[in-house]
Amino acid sequence: MVDSSYTTRMQFTARRLLSLTDLTSLNESDDERAIRKLLKLASTKVGKVAAVCCWPRFIPVAKPVLEGSGIALAVVVNFPAGAADAKAAAAETAAAVAAGANEVDVVFPYHALLTGDELSGLNLVKACRAACGEHALLKVILETGQLGSDRNISAAAQIACEGGAHFLKTSTGKTQPGATLEVAAVMLDVIALYEKRGKKVGLKVSGGIRTIEQAKQYLELYEDHFGAGSANSSTFRIGASSLVSDILSVLR
Repeated sequence: MVDSSYTTRMQFTARRLLSLTDLTSLNESDDERAIRKLLKLASTKVGKVAAVCCWPRFIPVAKPVLEGSGIALAVVVNFPAGAADAKAAAAETAAAVAAGANEVDVVFPYHALLTGDELSGLNLVKACRAACGEHALLKVILETGQLGSDRNISAAAQIACEGGAHFLKTSTGKTQPGATLEVAAVMLDVIALYEKRGKKVGLKVSGGIRTIEQAKQYLELYEDHFGAGSANSSTFRIGASSLVSDILSVLR
């Protein structure tokens, strides 16, 4: 016999996770057909995601579909390499915002940081934040799996916060390892530090999160830091693709 209380809890968790998800497709082979298929999963009878994240070239495809839905359109820039060219990243950001992006996920120049160059990261984040203006959120992808140590991850997170990031994001999903609970905890410590200074920064976890059970652990970790019910689409996101299928299978 199925425990009805367990089922109810699972459905509540699944619905909540759905509302916190950035439904993502960033394959090199993506075309309009793939993006239109993705968009059909963004809003269903059982709920909708926080955002759809895709390549900037698909803004003209996604924007009309998402208009008025309450679902944000997010795109990636400086992706996935994380070059240190602030001017180029800012130009990409400005073009995406002008085309209709509501959110921009920019890759932090992590290679530069690994050589001891902190200024390139700060300049790039500042430039992209300025390009977003008041029109779009800026999420900074730290590519934590490549930074290697907690010290490097913390340094990158602090630089991104100083530069004006609205969110810190774990990884592109293009390198391994992706998100881990240990890495997320380091980033949350930095976020908590800046919150004490009066600066609110969100957390986005991405890279290998495919099941409700995995996603739930990150949600619980966030709320261990900031309190029950503190996670919402303005403070906490999960970047994923197959996760949504798992969520919908529970809700349906």
